[in-house]
Amino acid sequence: MTHSIAALLAQAQLPDSDTPRLDAELLLAHVLGKPRSYLLTWPERQLAEPQVARFLTLLARRRQGEPVAYLLGEQGFWSLSLQVSADTLIPRPDTERLVEVALQLGPQHPAQILDLGTGTGAIALALASERAHWQVIGVDRMPGAVALAENNRTRLALANVQFLHSDWFAALGQRQFQLIVANPPYIAADDPHLQQGDVRFEPASALVSGADGLCDIRHIIDSAPSYLQAGGWLLLEHGWQQAEAVRQLLSERGFEAVQSWQDLGGHQRVTGGCWHA
Repeated sequence: MTHSIAALLAQAQLPDSDTPRLDAELLLAHVLGKPRSYLLTWPERQLAEPQVARFLTLLARRRQGEPVAYLLGEQGFWSLSLQVSADTLIPRPDTERLVEVALQLGPQHPAQILDLGTGTGAIALALASERAHWQVIGVDRMPGAVALAENNRTRLALANVQFLHSDWFAALGQRQFQLIVANPPYIAADDPHLQQGDVRFEPASALVSGADGLCDIRHIIDSAPSYLQAGGWLLLEHGWQQAEAVRQLLSERGFEAVQSWQDLGGHQRVTGGCWHA
């Protein structure tokens, strides 16, 4: 039996995906080790049976809801291509807003920067790639995430970033930073979205934070002043309905210039404050 690229894509059924054609093209291009443009250029190219079998296997896994990024083993973020695994969250476009704000507010001179709960290393690596004069440390409490982030650092050949195994600030000793950023867990434990879509396959420890989704954010806000130099910023990504609560927590802790920034969808997604005490 012969199978052309066009025929396989036409037969690919992903009824629960918001982007079925794109998903199928990404999976088939991955199997072939080619860019997506290859599929458009050579639609009549015939595939070998092992290639067809691998594509159909990936398609079946996607049909069960497994994220495309996990199936491909990589995800684009900022200007970087990052390896991903089930040990970490998949980097999302909304988080690029946190990177943008950090680049705007961070010091223009050499500085020490901290990324809490680094996961794939996405935020730390994006900042390090844009600011060669910054020394960035990314921490995560999951050893698998630290290993993955370090692998991404090596692949990207970024010398100004380091990854450590640490439960938030626990392993940082007396270090001080001019900027701390975090995309912590911020979903409430009973949120029905945890049973839907891609997040079903992502680690719950990177998603859920207590009854109201704010437990980790409270801990970070309470602890961060001990690790911030005077004039340093703390920036947090959070849920689209949590901005007011996060601003209140920052203000109560003594942060100044507290404000929120909108994501691509117009939701207040990043909130931060400056520490002067």
